[in-house]
Amino acid sequence: MLDSTFEDTPERDEITQRPEELMPPLNIPALKQELTEAKAKAQEYLDGWQRAQADFVNYKKRLEQDKIDAIAYANAGLMTKILPVLDDFERAIAAVPPSMAGEPWVGGINGIARKLESTLESVGLSRIKAHGEFFDPCVHEAVGSAPGAEGLVVMEMEKGYKLNDRVLRPARVMVGNGENDTGENQIEE
Repeated sequence: MLDSTFEDTPERDEITQRPEELMPPLNIPALKQELTEAKAKAQEYLDGWQRAQADFVNYKKRLEQDKIDAIAYANAGLMTKILPVLDDFERAIAAVPPSMAGEPWVGGINGIARKLESTLESVGLSRIKAHGEFFDPCVHEAVGSAPGAEGLVVMEMEKGYKLNDRVLRPARVMVGNGENDTGENQIEE
């Protein structure tokens, strides 16, 4: 009984229709246009994704480099504060009269100064060469001029230092003004 009533219903006629009869007619040019637009949109999204991925890779590289720099230069502030102590040791050693140079405490001060300097060098500190070099504003700070070859550092007033490749403190120098050194050690500032 069920079968006879099911056959008489209008839904049964729709189910028996072929799929071609159910589909609306295709507009091929419009479909091609939609496909072209979809491909262009997909390419736009792909390009944007690739740019974002490249930006992220560059960001990660920059972050890694910043991390390496932070580690390499983490002690810069401390070293800047220690450099005057090193300068004081050097001045103290230079001020020792020759008659006292053989005293044990003078040797001890020399040892302490060498140990401090070697410890600082072991963490990347290096002295900037100045005397006899051409003046370089990147590593030298001119505090005046003096007789001597023009553009050459003729006197180092305060030693300069680098931490790895960065200038920690420029060397304070007197630069030759092109006058021959006549023995009159007059300094212009």
